[in-house]
Formats: sequence, structure tokens, C-alpha cells
Amino acid sequence: MSSYAIISLGGKQYRVQEGERLLVDRLRADEGATVEPRVLLVGGNGAPDLSPSTTVTARVVGHELGKKIRIGKYRRRTGYKKHAGHRSKLTRIEIESIGTAKRATKPKAEQAEKAAPPKAKAQEAAGLPEGYAAMTIAQLTEAADGWSHEQVEAALEHERSSKARKGALAALQAALEDK
Repeated sequence: MSSYAIISLGGKQYRVQEGERLLVDRLRADEGATVEPRVLLVGGNGAPDLSPSTTVTARVVGHELGKKIRIGKYRRRTGYKKHAGHRSKLTRIEIESIGTAKRATKPKAEQAEKAAPPKAKAQEAAGLPEGYAAMTIAQLTEAADGWSHEQVEAALEHERSSKARKGALAALQAALEDK
């Protein structure tokens, strides 16, 4: 199976292969110029890639007018007749190449850091208990008894600075008084 790409030109999407010619809405490029449209998908060799770094190169072959379209309006018994028409301005392009530039892979440690949400990193740095962000006020009230004095203070400071959940503030202050 040969490779193909889905590109976006002029707000429309086209499925293209190398060597293919197609008509698209008029482009501002001159005849003979090369254009690099936005690539949405690359497929054909294995699984389709939904976030490609591949480039598609197209050459402008020429500018043309589309088929004439006639429009007629008519209202009976009034003598109203109106005719209009138009020809779309189009550009014929030829797909020269579908590049196969591969994305550089990052080490797994960097990918893991990127996958961790920034809030989780901030919570670890602040000394908040694990899973704190997902806790409801009822869960927080129960779990606060098992936390250290520093963890309760960190959670209380976090609630005061960002979320300000009244129930959480009350539960954490009560837990802090008990310690």
C-alpha cells in the first residue's frame, strides 16, 4: 500500500498521494512555486500517524476557472426573472513529495516528567500528602489524622493559597489543633 497524507488547504481537507494533481481553491502562490500545506495525517505504511512532523510539498501547476454555474430566480405571475452565475477561481497543484521526517524520540525519563501533571509536581515539592489533589473534603477529614504535622500544615497552606475550600480549611485546622 502506498503512503498517503491528508492535508488542509483553504479550509478544506484533501487525501493526496505523490504525483497526484488536484484542483483546490485559489492560492496566492505564483505558477511554478512550491507550497507546503498543513499535514493532518500520514498513513499507508503501518498505522496512521495523527500528529505527523512530515511535510508535504506541492507545486502550483496553474490557475484556472471552474465550471460556469448558472443561477436563475423566478416568481410566477409577477414578471420577476433574474439570472446570475459565477465561475470559481481554482488552482491546480501537483503533489511532489510526502516527506518521511521522523520525530526525535525523547528519553523515557523526560517523557515521564512531561506526563506528570504540573500540579502533582508542585504538591510533591510543597510536602503535600500523596493523592491530595483528588481527595474530597470527607476523605481529607478522615486522612488528616494519619498525616504528620508538616503535611497538615502544607495542606492548610495549599488550601489558603489556591482552592480555599471552606470545609477543607476547617478540617485541616481541627486536625492541626489535635496534633
